[in-house]
Amino acid sequence: MLRTPTGGAGSGTATAGDRLVSIGTVLNQLRDEFPEVTISKIRFLEAEGLVEPRRTASGYRKFSPQDVERLAQILRMQRDHYLPLKVIREQLDALARGEQIKLPTPGRRRDLLEGAWEQDAEPPTATRLGRAELLAAAEVTETELLEWESYGLISETDGGGYDPETVTVARLVADLGRFGLEPRHLRAVKAAADREAGLIEQVVAPLRRHRNPQTRAHAEATAQELAAQSVRLHAALVQTALGIRLQ
Repeated sequence: MLRTPTGGAGSGTATAGDRLVSIGTVLNQLRDEFPEVTISKIRFLEAEGLVEPRRTASGYRKFSPQDVERLAQILRMQRDHYLPLKVIREQLDALARGEQIKLPTPGRRRDLLEGAWEQDAEPPTATRLGRAELLAAAEVTETELLEWESYGLISETDGGGYDPETVTVARLVADLGRFGLEPRHLRAVKAAADREAGLIEQVVAPLRRHRNPQTRAHAEATAQELAAQSVRLHAALVQTALGIRLQ
């Protein structure tokens, strides 16, 4: 069981004795225990709403001791228990309410679908959708789906059926179509996504091949984080490009 002083992200009010520090100082404080932590990692956790440092009038981040301890807790949960950020947020919220939480022992991962702890278990396989289920969930027609498949925007998994995330893809493709963007226009977006996925795979491939099951589990958490960062970068680049062209 684990208990911690109450207070969620950004909820602690610094007392007169608290000393607010810069992100660089936070990095130095954390690196003794977490040598691989980076400023971009801290910023990513902030962007995900897991920590909320204060801002100066000039926009600089200032972290309280409570913020630093919260970051350390997050990093420990990732390093020692391989929890995804969504679960970490739920655990921290529970701690903020004064509740006790139980973390999996190192080397174990939680089967979120079954609610059981399994030693060195493989990650649970996401439920796949049949074709009819995909059409109903995405609210699209068979004709639309066939066209999107012909352009490679949607495809079945190797084992048959569709990944649940395909529903999101189908809905977004349909929404863009209402603005006049046809599937042929979106092939470049798909190609860019495939290239980004390839880059992420290059980073995590050595971890996935590791003999240590904990290291392999860490590969999945790393892939998720890199994917989220990649999406944010893509959005920022598109917004920047639009701003330049519309000036």
